Amino acid sequence: MAWTYEYIHQCQQSKKEIIILKLDFTKAFDTIEHNVIIQMMKQLGFDDTWCDRIQRILDSGTSSILSNGVPRKHFQCRRGVRQGDPLSPLLFVLAADLLQCIINRGHSEGLFDLHIPSYETAQYPIIQYADDTILIMKASQMELFTLKGLLESFSQSTGLWVNYKKSCLVPLNLSTEKAHQLVGVFGCKLESLPFTYLGLPMGTTKPRVEHFGFIMNKVERRLIATSNFLSHAGRLELVNSVLSSLPTYAMCTLQLPISAIEYIDRARRHCLWRGSDSNAKMITLVAWKKCSKPKRKGGLGIINLRSQNSTLLLKHLDKFYNRKEIPWVKLVWHAHYSNGDIPHATMDKGSFRGRIS
Repeated sequence: MAWTYEYIHQCQQSKKEIIILKLDFTKAFDTIEHNVIIQMMKQLGFDDTWCDRIQRILDSGTSSILSNGVPRKHFQCRRGVRQGDPLSPLLFVLAADLLQCIINRGHSEGLFDLHIPSYETAQYPIIQYADDTILIMKASQMELFTLKGLLESFSQSTGLWVNYKKSCLVPLNLSTEKAHQLVGVFGCKLESLPFTYLGLPMGTTKPRVEHFGFIMNKVERRLIATSNFLSHAGRLELVNSVLSSLPTYAMCTLQLPISAIEYIDRARRHCLWRGSDSNAKMITLVAWKKCSKPKRKGGLGIINLRSQNSTLLLKHLDKFYNRKEIPWVKLVWHAHYSNGDIPHATMDKGSFRGRIS
């Protein structure tokens, strides 16, 4: 995610005509071919022992058809990985890596032009996390035609078919007319920044409160669904274990707006003191500031979301200043501090993610 934020920021600042393709694969985990997984493992250097073990796991999957509520004869599955199995995303990524190999081969043969450097040797900028895929490429009809042909070959080989109706194209530094032409060529939807990727707003500007509405809605639904039936002790446990943990994923990557944190705090106060009845009068027994103190200091141990958000983001500063061997760290240092500048002694540079206060 960090690499994607910074690279998109650099693409927009370059003033070059660039497009972002967000690909959606139809029932990806159910259609991946087993033989593709095994072949990719062999190409990546796995020995025969590992390949044989994975082959046995894949062959153990069976299905049956329900007829009038009665399961019929079981048959062996030749494609798909088990939903919910912790091994399934890893096996899927091995097969999906074939797309990166195909695009890299096309780039080396001159089919795709690298618009701005990614500082990754022989790697064309593709962001893949399981079946969520983003391609960043030059705004060229010829390259889009080429990509569509390669995706067709990839689909026939792996069983992963692109759902063009759910896929989208996001233009950068592009006129509306040309953007619509490219959308017609690729056959997908047209969207704009920020768009959603892995559940978070992806763009070049700092996300606003409305971009975190999905978190606030989740908190509201949990509050309404359960807190009416719990005692004070039960509601305290709900606040600490459930409501406080819902925004953690977003807080690990982005700094939440103060308004969004205040909304979540208000929902947590309502849950603690008056349950799910929004019309009931809230009788506050303890000040919220004291509730956020640890229990050994007389508080209730409720997490302070602002402090937690800042603490979770500190890991990015540690990785950046210690120049860890991570793609986004190398990208920022090469792009903005290659001349020996010290980051904290110069003005802020790069995407908004780099400006953690």
